[in-house]
Amino acid sequence: MRITNITRSPEPCTEAGWIAFQYYLEQPVSREFIMALRPLGSFVFLDMLAQPFFKIENEHYMIKGLLLDGSIRVAVHGDHLDEQAPIKQLINGI
Repeated sequence: MRITNITRSPEPCTEAGWIAFQYYLEQPVSREFIMALRPLGSFVFLDMLAQPFFKIENEHYMIKGLLLDGSIRVAVHGDHLDEQAPIKQLINGI
């Protein structure tokens, strides 16, 4: 999977000090892609919902997305923007 574009999220983060980004992907989010992200933090995947949803939380970032969507949202604490590097590396290696 490749990240085709990254934009600052149009939705503001409610948590003080966090910056959100939309990572646009070359293909829709698949179940396999979601499972491959598990090592990045605590993991929740609600696949029983009409629109399956996943969320990964780490001390310095949070990743959210919907199954079959074309992008994911990555929120990073402003003091730890460098934490995006391993996220990008993992995604681009899937």
